Amino acid sequence: MRQALINTLVNLAVTDKDLYLLTADMGFGLVEQFAARFPEQYINVGVAEQNMVGVAAGLALEGKKVFCYSISNFPTMRCLEQIRNDICYHNLPVCIVSGGAGLWYGALGMSHWAVEDIAVMRCLPNMAVVSPCSEQETGQLVSDIYRRKHPCYMRMSRAGGYTPSSWSYFSGATVILDCPAPDVVIIATGGKMLDNAVCAVEVIRKRGIGVRLLSIHTIKPLDCDAIMDSATGPRLVITIEEHSRIGGLGSAVAEVLAGLEYHPPLIRMGTDDRYPDTAADYEGYLVMNHLDVDSIIKVILDAL
Repeated sequence: MRQALINTLVNLAVTDKDLYLLTADMGFGLVEQFAARFPEQYINVGVAEQNMVGVAAGLALEGKKVFCYSISNFPTMRCLEQIRNDICYHNLPVCIVSGGAGLWYGALGMSHWAVEDIAVMRCLPNMAVVSPCSEQETGQLVSDIYRRKHPCYMRMSRAGGYTPSSWSYFSGATVILDCPAPDVVIIATGGKMLDNAVCAVEVIRKRGIGVRLLSIHTIKPLDCDAIMDSATGPRLVITIEEHSRIGGLGSAVAEVLAGLEYHPPLIRMGTDDRYPDTAADYEGYLVMNHLDVDSIIKVILDAL
């Protein structure tokens, strides 16, 4: 997904000298392709994320379109005030890109977890929040963000092996797997979570349980119609995200369902409301937070 980001930015910069890429001393082995071709449109601000956002806001006020890249929680938590005051308040065309969102860099400790970012970013006025699941979606979203000309946050988590066969639109939801009258509707975001959901559905369907699987690449603005349509009829709705259960996709879906006269039970699968007290690798943290394939299967079967 990170390579798709850079490839798309390079293609756009060929015809737009006002497109800028800023980094905070991150992305080596990735950003050189852009920096070598467009040295006047690339700025490495150093380990200074707050300054990066301030520079991005200044460039945007001068008519530039800016993408800022760093890893995990640094471009969100560390410079939230600058994002709020400098970018969102002025509704500037700046995209904050987070590589390694969720538990991707979890082995480096809780400082490198990024499981609060959706909650924080989606409550900011003017800010869109996107979470691609594949290289294809990443490239399409970057192109859409470039044309949108408003603040946006893009979180890139660990890529899965599943790629949607079609693209809907910026705020759309993609139906990955469907059936006429599903018993369960699963709503997932991010590559690894979609991948795990697909694997879980294959097992569950063998038990005669009908499942519809939605992939949400844009969390704000959310495709409310797709969610409400899917919530009509099933016995259970489940959201899956590599993010805290509080404030993320699950909360956004709950807000939509709360407006319906009737909706089935909703289970939100995400990280626990606590920081880790045990070291683990990426897959280990998924198991600890019940986001692995076996845990998804168990939660659905137990609920039914």
